[in-house]
Amino acid sequence: MANHLQTSPILHSDSLPTVLRPFSGDLNTTPTKITFSFSFTIHDSLNFRARRRPQRLNDCAARRRVRYDDEEDEDEEYGHNEQIALLESYTQAAAGEALIVHAALDGDLVEVLVFKGFSSCLSFATSSDPSRSVLPARATIQSIDRIKGPFDPSNIEYIQRGITWESFNFPT
Repeated sequence: MANHLQTSPILHSDSLPTVLRPFSGDLNTTPTKITFSFSFTIHDSLNFRARRRPQRLNDCAARRRVRYDDEEDEDEEYGHNEQIALLESYTQAAAGEALIVHAALDGDLVEVLVFKGFSSCLSFATSSDPSRSVLPARATIQSIDRIKGPFDPSNIEYIQRGITWESFNFPT
């Protein structure tokens, strides 16, 4: 099969349009290499990143709930805290704002930081599983502090302190 292969130049002056052929009358010249350079811009209407619609509060929850058959026993005891999920969605829309949530869990006071759609417990270790709520369903929110983000524990700038769950204003 190798005997039937022929080698030919990649670009030969015979394959070029007459405008691009060498000016000499000899068509058996050595192969000519021509480099083209193109410059173009993409119109703003084609820029898909610029056309992304702003995300609304009710579009999507920050945490994903994936349920597996073998973990039903653990989920029933722990549960999913819908209030934390709502606060995570709120912080996705509230640019430059974070929340410190004070909650009661089994008689203990627990603090949770919620920022840009994610929550982290400041009182104990946070689960690395993003589908698991940072607080169990049995936890009750005592108060919420709105602070300027990003969170700096050495210099907390409060926007509003001690908001109850019932008086917290969610945008509509």
